[in-house]
Amino acid sequence: MFEEASEVFDNMFKGSFPLTFIVFIPAVLILVSPLPIEAAHEFTVYRMQQYDLQGQAYGTRNAMLNTEARTIEADVLSRRCIIMRLAEFSFEKFQEAIRQSAGAIVIILPQNMSTMPQDVIQQFMEIEPELLATETIVPVYFALEDDELLSIHEQTNSASVSQGTASAAEVLLHTATANGFQMVTSGTQSKAISDWSITSLEGRLTGLGGEDLPTIVIVAHYDSFGVAPWLAYGADSNGSGVAALLELARLFSKLYTYKRTHAGYNVLFFVSGGGKFNYQGTKRWLEDNLDHTDSSLLQDNVAFVLCLDTLGNGDSLYLHVSKPPKEATPQHTFLKELETVTSRFPEVKFSMIHKKINLAEDMLAWEHERFGIRRLPAFTVSRLESHKNSLRTSVMDMRSQISIQKLCRNTKIIAEALARVIYNLTEKGAPEDLQIFTEQMQLQEDQLSSVLDWLTAQPRAAQLVDKDSTLISTLEYYMSRYLKDVKRHHVKADKRDPEFLFYDQLKQTMNAYRVKPAIFDLLLALCIAAYLGVTYFIAQNFGFIYNTVRRITLKPKQH
Repeated sequence: MFEEASEVFDNMFKGSFPLTFIVFIPAVLILVSPLPIEAAHEFTVYRMQQYDLQGQAYGTRNAMLNTEARTIEADVLSRRCIIMRLAEFSFEKFQEAIRQSAGAIVIILPQNMSTMPQDVIQQFMEIEPELLATETIVPVYFALEDDELLSIHEQTNSASVSQGTASAAEVLLHTATANGFQMVTSGTQSKAISDWSITSLEGRLTGLGGEDLPTIVIVAHYDSFGVAPWLAYGADSNGSGVAALLELARLFSKLYTYKRTHAGYNVLFFVSGGGKFNYQGTKRWLEDNLDHTDSSLLQDNVAFVLCLDTLGNGDSLYLHVSKPPKEATPQHTFLKELETVTSRFPEVKFSMIHKKINLAEDMLAWEHERFGIRRLPAFTVSRLESHKNSLRTSVMDMRSQISIQKLCRNTKIIAEALARVIYNLTEKGAPEDLQIFTEQMQLQEDQLSSVLDWLTAQPRAAQLVDKDSTLISTLEYYMSRYLKDVKRHHVKADKRDPEFLFYDQLKQTMNAYRVKPAIFDLLLALCIAAYLGVTYFIAQNFGFIYNTVRRITLKPKQH
């Protein structure tokens, strides 16, 4: 009976060998297939800045990515996507990845950056300007961490570390069996946006007493800036400046409503765009008002221009000037009134900082310098001592860093000083401790907080705020509640010699595909070939093998 069965199987394998593929190949596939796991993870990435300013290129020049993931500890970084967490990131490691021709860099940021240690936040803030000053073709992305992304980083890091410490045989075995990740972006290559429009807003309170009234201009730029536009919320710089300006508009609109408190000054409010790009909105607004029109408050008697920048924290206030104000001028009067009002707050230290305008630099230090170039008396009030403070250009400038109480206090100091100038209170003999904004006229801390919450609920980088943005329409609506003649001003770069040029593809979807290395495919192919060869040999010689095995197994029984 066994001989007959062996002959049947022998004939089946010899006559119908292709049937063996139906039996054995599925078995091979089942054996080599991995356990059920997540084969890919999709997440949003935010590309580093890419823009041109005055013909100079800044940031990354590339947006495409399709390469294998590694961490900075790996021996080979060339044409690999380097994944780093914020805690392990440094400018030296960034330069090392660039030097080794990395294919891309992905920096993982925590979901809530305010939970990071202050020294890590401060270190990254100081690195951001260096990153932007380094023009590179390597795509640089930022991603907000989640469980899957952290798992990818951990597995990639384990693979990188083990390769650096193991023997050659262990590395080969690990390479053949480990899971890798292929990082792929879904977007296209970045392109220049040639017709982008920067929008600014203007509104006014007209004074009482004739046409030739002096004008006080209050200015704040609304756009934010950081190493990645989609992560730049600019809470302090310059959300706090805009919030303070809007609160000043509300307060003085109430005073200008009544004839008894309607002052003999025009007050012009200007919320400018493109502030982080050398104050392009202010530059064009000045050109339009001073060079191309016959009816403008700026062409009349400008008492001074007050720019508001970064007021949301701290116990210091600085008046930044390009030229020290002369005595008996409105700007000198405002300086003295500011000193008077600040003295009521013992915790606040106030001083004036004089810095000449350096036209040789690519970027102006403060917004008031745009007005100073056009010979308009101007200064900036800020809590920062230096324009080089990294907070002004950082994605770490978050809402959690703002103290509403201190912003309210700083806004009140400015409002009281302005009121003393506008109503000439010192010359009229009013006491130094007289407060104008009290009781029903006091500042509304809740409203300041709400405005700041709204401003910081969205990134306000100039590349993301177009003329149809809800940010612009809401600002326009808010200003129209308190000011008259609110209108928009648009700026487009010159097509022949653009002052600024923005690029798209700043936010993309990235996929991390779980893959095996190429050597795994080679080893798998060899194993399958060996398996099929052995199977083929057994099938072709089944009768001989069966008889041999049978003789061996039956021999002991014959003894």
